Amino acid sequence: MVREPLDNSTPAGPPVVAAEGAVDGHWVVRAQGDLDSDTIDPLFIALWEAAPGHEVVVLDASAVTFADSSFLSLLIEVHRRTELRVAAPGTVLARLLRTADRGPRPGDQELSHARSGPR
Repeated sequence: MVREPLDNSTPAGPPVVAAEGAVDGHWVVRAQGDLDSDTIDPLFIALWEAAPGHEVVVLDASAVTFADSSFLSLLIEVHRRTELRVAAPGTVLARLLRTADRGPRPGDQELSHARSGPR
């Protein structure tokens, strides 16, 4: 999923990337709100730029309220570039990750591996 951001416009509402920075030797990106094809670009940029420079990138998903297939695609692609951990997914997001884990395609990293690690 190598793509350029769709545009630089700011979606209505709070930003989907609430914060990012180093914590205990890992790069942490905190996401919030609804993550879909209309809002994912700031998160795409944050994770895509973090991946090459950090062995472990942690996505704090505690404030994510919705995510669709564009979010799942982003997780898979970032996990191919670095070790990605999804921390503190809420019930809706955890269900989406479990559902996606049931049918990985050959060559894809399983999302359960991406979720492993400290929460």
